[in-house]
Formats: sequence, structure tokens, C-alpha cells
Amino acid sequence: MNSKNKKLIHSLLFLVLIALLTACGAPADKNSPVANSALLPTDTLVPPTAAPTETPLPTDTPVPSPTIVRTPPALPSPFTTSILNPMDYPHTYIENACEYLKNKWDPNNSTPGTVVMVIMFHSIIKADGDIPANGIGLGQFRTMLDTLHEQGFQAITMEQLTAFLETNAKIPARSVVLVADDRHFGQYFDNFFRPTYQEYGWPVVNAWISHPEQTAAGLWDENEALAAEGWVDYQAHGVIHYPIVDSTDDEYIMNELQGSISFIQEHYNKTPVAFIWPGGNFTQRSVQLARYVGYHIGFTVNPRGPIMFNWVPLADQEDPQRPSYLPEGAMNDPLMVLPRYWPSQVMSEIDNVRFIGKEAAAYAEENKTIELEYYDIVCAPALGPIPDQNP
Repeated sequence: MNSKNKKLIHSLLFLVLIALLTACGAPADKNSPVANSALLPTDTLVPPTAAPTETPLPTDTPVPSPTIVRTPPALPSPFTTSILNPMDYPHTYIENACEYLKNKWDPNNSTPGTVVMVIMFHSIIKADGDIPANGIGLGQFRTMLDTLHEQGFQAITMEQLTAFLETNAKIPARSVVLVADDRHFGQYFDNFFRPTYQEYGWPVVNAWISHPEQTAAGLWDENEALAAEGWVDYQAHGVIHYPIVDSTDDEYIMNELQGSISFIQEHYNKTPVAFIWPGGNFTQRSVQLARYVGYHIGFTVNPRGPIMFNWVPLADQEDPQRPSYLPEGAMNDPLMVLPRYWPSQVMSEIDNVRFIGKEAAAYAEENKTIELEYYDIVCAPALGPIPDQNP
């Protein structure tokens, strides 16, 4: 290479080097946005655009489910039967439907259709010959009790009957109450009722006349001894024992009612729960006073039919075919005017009583779902659920 070419190459390299040095150290262009950014006020600086932030959608406020209002079903009408006399129809006595249903369906109480036959005895004659209209011969009497037992009946006391009628307390599904009216010596019970007590364990009720001045020697002592044995159940049958009528004054009525309580408490160490109306007679006033002094139940001599929980057959009007039967419905207290069978009617009525119990049980089962639904809606909030079966 000649010297001239060498000088040209050196000159070109020098120019390139100068250009590079000038580029590295040259001031920035005043019109460049970067150069002018330092001259802008700080509040006019535009930050770089950030990535958009997603705004969370508001959640829905929980809305409670609407309360379902349950409409209680209509309760069925009380059970009726064509077996009763058309003028004798069932009367109820428990006004509170919830109380009634709870006691009715409590599995620890008596089952629906539990039926009670109340029988009165005035005269039991050893011979079956000449028997008074209100009496029964010994042979017939024994046959009657044996038949009742064979048909599944069991005898109960007045206290048991009262608890059943008031609260549906447990008693045998077929029960009988044997009521011997008036006063009797111990031999009467030994001859007629003790054999049945020994064989079946059946108690008997003595409807006791309490007047002390009319008491024969030994009568109180013998009956006190029977009462101590526990199978003769003494209940009130008045003091003077004259029938109560509309003209009877309050003083006499109170003496019959309260006097019976006092004498029975004194001699038999118990307070009677039942008043057996003398002669079967009663009045509106006497029924009210009987309640006032503490009686729970009372009995007529009208054989209307058997009785069940909250179910008592009574008549509201006089019956020309049965003029001696005082109508009880107007008393507005069925438990104080309960019916009783005469002994001469029992054998022909046993099947009817059993059938009424079966009918009532079937009717109750047919309506059980409705009644329990009503109880659950209307009654359970205040009274709680129907109890469970006790172990």
C-alpha cells in the first residue's frame, strides 16, 4: 500500500472515531419528550397506565325463606252409635280440644274405645224364685259376673273411674263398676261379693247412707273392718237419703252432700269422690253444690248406656216411653249425672257395650291422622308434643 492510501484510511478512521465520540457526549434534543419531561410541573406528570383492577360484584343479601303457614284441619265430630236409644246421645265435657287430644293420644293412657259399664245393685236374693223388680237372684248374679269376666271385663274402683273420665288414665279396655246401693252388714259382702273378689280380684263400691241414728248395732264396725281390707270402696249416698227435687232447699242439699263426706272421712278414713243421687233424683242446684263441696262424679239410675272418656250418653228431653228417666243434659255437667245399668239389663247389654267400644276404637283410628295434625299445629307450641310410651 502506498503512503497516499494509508493517509486516506487513517483519515477515515479518525472521522469515524470523532463521530462516535460526538454521539456519546452530545446533548439531547431539546424537542424530545424525554428532554422536556424535567421541565414539566410534577402535578402534570401522567403516570403509566396501570392494569385495570376488577371491581368485585356485590353479593346478594340473603333473603329468608317464606314461613309456610299451616292451616289446621277441621276436627271430626264426636263418635256416635246407632245402638243407643235415639233420645240418648253422647255428651262431651272437656271444652279444651288440645287438653282432650293430648290425653286421648298419650300412649300411656287408656286406648280409644275403652268402655265402662256401671251396674247398680239394690237387692241380691239367695233364691232365684220371687225376685223384686230392682233385684237379682244369686244364681243370676254369679252368672252375670262370670260372663263379664269371660268377655274381658275387669272391675275398677271409683277413684280409677274418676281418673279415667277426667284425664283418660289407664284402666282395662273393658271395665265394670259394681255399685251396691244403701247400707249392708258385712255378711252381705261376704256372701255375694267376696267370692268374686277372691277369684278375680274385683272390688265393689258401697253407696253408703251415713245417718248415724239409723244405724243398727255393729253395722259401722263391720263395714269399718271391710274398709280396712281395701276391696270395699265406700262412696256417698246421702245422710237422710230422701230424693232431692226442685223444691228442696240448699240447707238440706248441703247436709246430704257435706254430711256424707264428713261421716265417710270419720269412719272409713277416705274422702268420697262420687255422690250416688238418692233415688236417682238430682236438680241443677244440687249438681252445682255437689261440685262446690268437691265431688268429681255423680250417678243417676238412668240406664242410658256405657261411658267412655269425654263421652257420656244422656237425654236432653223427657221421654214419654220412659217417664221415670229424668233428662240430664240440661245440667251441663255430664260427669255429675252418669248413667247406670240395672242388673236385669246387663246380660242383654254386654254385647252392645263391647260393640260400642269397638266402634269407638275404629272411629278414633280413622281420624287419628287428622287429630294429631291439628294437635301438632294448634296445641304443641303451648302443650308440647304428645308424650312417648313409657318404658
